[in-house]
Amino acid sequence: MLEGFEVKAARSGHMSLDGSHVTLLPKLISIRKNSPRLSLIGATITPLQPKNVPTSFVPTKSRPLLMKEKELDVLEKETKNKGVTIVPLSVYAKRGLIKIEIALVRGKKKFDKRETLKKKDAKREIDRVMKGR
Repeated sequence: MLEGFEVKAARSGHMSLDGSHVTLLPKLISIRKNSPRLSLIGATITPLQPKNVPTSFVPTKSRPLLMKEKELDVLEKETKNKGVTIVPLSVYAKRGLIKIEIALVRGKKKFDKRETLKKKDAKREIDRVMKGR
């Protein structure tokens, strides 16, 4: 649910999902029957025309997302598992609507992080030796 100037900015590519995530409210907390339960947190929308934006506009405010109830139930079931997060992947326009592609992701374990760092260091060392030739 975006305002008009936010839609224009998102269509023209002025929306950044860096460091953002999606939160899901439980069914009991939602106030009305059809109120949004998903919200996008940390996404930045920079205005296309800064002079035509209301003074109360905050580029990084949390924005509600709309989704079908069945899909919400699946997400709620999956996010109850420990370490699972909903992350936005991309933003695109389709038939006049701004859509956000989301994914369920699981964080790395500590030993996985160490292994990744070792691989990075080894690759960096190999590249350094090859460049010196």
